[in-house]
Amino acid sequence: MPENKQNKPKIDYSRKTLNPGTLLAPLPAVMVSCGTMQKANVLTVAWTGIVCTHPAMTYISVRPSRHSYNIIKESGEFVINLTTSKMVRETDFCGVRSGKDMDKIKKCNLHLEPASKVSAPIISESPLSLECKVVEVKQLGTHDMFLAEIVAVSVDGHYLDSKGKINLQQSGLMAYSHGEYFALGRKLGSFGYSVAKKAKTGAIPKNRKK
Repeated sequence: MPENKQNKPKIDYSRKTLNPGTLLAPLPAVMVSCGTMQKANVLTVAWTGIVCTHPAMTYISVRPSRHSYNIIKESGEFVINLTTSKMVRETDFCGVRSGKDMDKIKKCNLHLEPASKVSAPIISESPLSLECKVVEVKQLGTHDMFLAEIVAVSVDGHYLDSKGKINLQQSGLMAYSHGEYFALGRKLGSFGYSVAKKAKTGAIPKNRKK
């Protein structure tokens, strides 16, 4: 017998209010390197972002139980390394395994190189790395936030054009959303494109004489 459509439960699509939770997404899944070239460690962090332009400021939030926590707190330095789709397994591994138990850098076959302004090393596989110096440690609850100034940026030369502009579109950056990793998709627009004036067809540029 055909199902009676009238007996189907009605689905309520109205918005619901949920309990507070960490539901902001997507987020960058970055690999944070700390320590020194001789004794380094890497942990994966998703609780990170930019908090100020001038001076350039960022943060990472880390559980005090993490092996890297005391390394960063004592040195006051770390490097945020952006990750790509090709690095997804290494990124995940360094987030679920502890440097207390193994050399994660060696296990993941990652390569390190010296940073220019901090003692913490840079991950060579990363297309762009932010060298950071801690200015404040704020206790929040499950995590402590390391507020830091970005003192230098290291970028793979493959992603610099002839004018020195950074172009990471081809690097394959990835993002993290509610426990899953995603490759960033196609470009939808550029900052300010929604209010930019369109050039008139046949218009003569101001710097060109009639």
